[in-house]
Amino acid sequence: MTQEPIELILLRQCASYLATPIWLMGLDGGLLYYNEAAEALVGRRFDEAGPMPLEELVTTFQMRADDGSPLKFEELVTTRALREQRPGHRSLRARALDGVWRSIELTAFPIVGQGGLHLGAVVIFWEAQKP
Repeated sequence: MTQEPIELILLRQCASYLATPIWLMGLDGGLLYYNEAAEALVGRRFDEAGPMPLEELVTTFQMRADDGSPLKFEELVTTRALREQRPGHRSLRARALDGVWRSIELTAFPIVGQGGLHLGAVVIFWEAQKP
C-alpha cells in the first residue's frame, strides 16, 4: 500500500477539523475522504463507506441537473477540477447513500502540490437553501 502525498494527508487532517462539508478526490477521480460535516449530506459515515474508486462512485451516487435531467460525468465540476485543473461551481440534485435526493451546491478546485504536481480535487458542498 502506497502512502498518499503529504499535501493530501494534510488536507484530510485540516478537513477533519472543519464544520464545512468537504470531500477529497484523488487524481484518478476516486473518493479519498469526506469529513464528518459531509456525512449528513452523503448519507453515511465515512468510516462505514470508506474510500471508493471512480467506477463505484459513478454507480453509487446519482447526479441530476436542477431540471431533473441526468448529468454525465464530464458535466460535473469535479471532473473539470480533475481533468482541466480549473475550479468550478454548480448547483444540482444528488441521491446520496441513504437514498435521499438533496439539492446541493458544489464548488470544486484542483489540488496542486509542490512543484506543480496535480494531486486531485477538493469539493466543498452544502445543501441548497429552499426559496
